[in-house]
Amino acid sequence: MFAAERRQLILEMVRANGAVSLRELARVVQTSEVTVRRDVRALEAEGLLDRRHGGAVLPGGFTRESGFPQKSHLATAEKTAIADCAAGLVEEGEAIVVGAGTTTQELARRLARVPGLTVVTNSLLVAQALAHANRVEVVMTGGTLRGSNYALVGSGAEQSLQGLRVSKAFLSGAGLTAERGLSTSNMLSASVDRALVQAAAEVVVLADHSKLGTDTMFQTVPTDVITRLVTDEAPAHDDRAAAELQALADQGVEIAVAGASGGATNAQGGSGGLGAPGVPGASGASGASGSSGGEGGPGRRQRRDVPLPGPRRQVPGAAAGLRSAGSLGEQPGGTERARVADMRRR
Repeated sequence: MFAAERRQLILEMVRANGAVSLRELARVVQTSEVTVRRDVRALEAEGLLDRRHGGAVLPGGFTRESGFPQKSHLATAEKTAIADCAAGLVEEGEAIVVGAGTTTQELARRLARVPGLTVVTNSLLVAQALAHANRVEVVMTGGTLRGSNYALVGSGAEQSLQGLRVSKAFLSGAGLTAERGLSTSNMLSASVDRALVQAAAEVVVLADHSKLGTDTMFQTVPTDVITRLVTDEAPAHDDRAAAELQALADQGVEIAVAGASGGATNAQGGSGGLGAPGVPGASGASGASGSSGGEGGPGRRQRRDVPLPGPRRQVPGAAAGLRSAGSLGEQPGGTERARVADMRRR
């Protein structure tokens, strides 16, 4: 492949994904990382992309942010699966906070069916999705309206969250890495999201696979504060997403990978390995529901033991070791019943 062809393919990959690692670029164009790095430098000199540590991103990748119309049409199937899975984490009568975003909007549509729920949010889209839910109470923050994502931001929003305490916070963002956690491209949005996190006992991040390994300008939630990540199944060739999931699990984040049917594969973070498709050594467990406290520590999924039945009542005079059989004569008392029946026939 000629240099011009390689660079055109590299540029197309970066435009399609937003950010691509050098290793992935080298694999696709079938050349060495040294050659790819040289191509990336040439494309950066032309202003067509920006170099980042170990990869390439679109120009202005740390500050670039799409508006709501563009976001609402991206990864719609993935957002639906993530929202279905995340809704299973919410129980009747809970009080939660839900941040701004198109994925959290999808979650809110499903929360309308949870009775006795109280939802605190700075998102007009979330509030609108819950506006006609009779059994859900919606509490809006104050603040200044940010038109690009229909969210309330600024000091008014942050002050209204002071003194608040809820069970869970559901947040999305522009990027998620194991090194830096959840991040976004806007300073005001990041500041409000941090205030939402401080109000919650558990933090649940909703992020589709395209955001894994992507880093943006303002950190929202450090990795060690994230309790659980709900994401979708990345394509088999997406090594970056698989590696990022494993790194997040190694740092104690519980991973729930939503399937096409809305179900999930759960993986407990830690040295036990990640239960997500495409990750070597996966050993996930079915189910997405979790609760705080318990043996696993705060914010970790608690094991639920099924109660065992009590001892069976024994028939007086029955032998200690009874055999199980299909015929009447082999059941306890079967021989006596057979003798009485024979006498009646006579």
